[in-house]
Amino acid sequence: MAQNVRFRIDDAAVEAIDGLRDRVGGLGIAVPGERPAVTVAAAGSVPAPAREALDAELRLLVLPSIWLATLGTVAGRPDELVLAAVVDAELLAVHDAVHDALAGRVRGPVAAYLPGAWLPHCVLAVERPAEAFAALHPVAPVRARVTGVEIG
Repeated sequence: MAQNVRFRIDDAAVEAIDGLRDRVGGLGIAVPGERPAVTVAAAGSVPAPAREALDAELRLLVLPSIWLATLGTVAGRPDELVLAAVVDAELLAVHDAVHDALAGRVRGPVAAYLPGAWLPHCVLAVERPAEAFAALHPVAPVRARVTGVEIG
């Protein structure tokens, strides 16, 4: 099982995402059970040296806010509905820094999270994306302040 490096988001953003999940869940559509977060990297294994390098790199950076604003699906996961982020230079710079810290230190990096392929998002539904989309559209953007990084 892959280990994910995820941006934890502030409580107000979690509440907003959970509210969207509750709306589609109320229609009998399956939703994720874990706390919303934005995955920035994934690998088969993130060993201690990679974690230490990541910690050292992130101490030098200001973690960005992420504007989650677009309903859609992501490549390779057509059964999920996500709320995707507006990508800007600041977010991409932090994402690149994460991958610079992990480069050569992780085993089995997952290509979908590498720079150039990554689409930052929170999953809203894990089935019936067209029905979930119809229930939520139009959606108000969610400002998610990044409050920390977790690996799990």
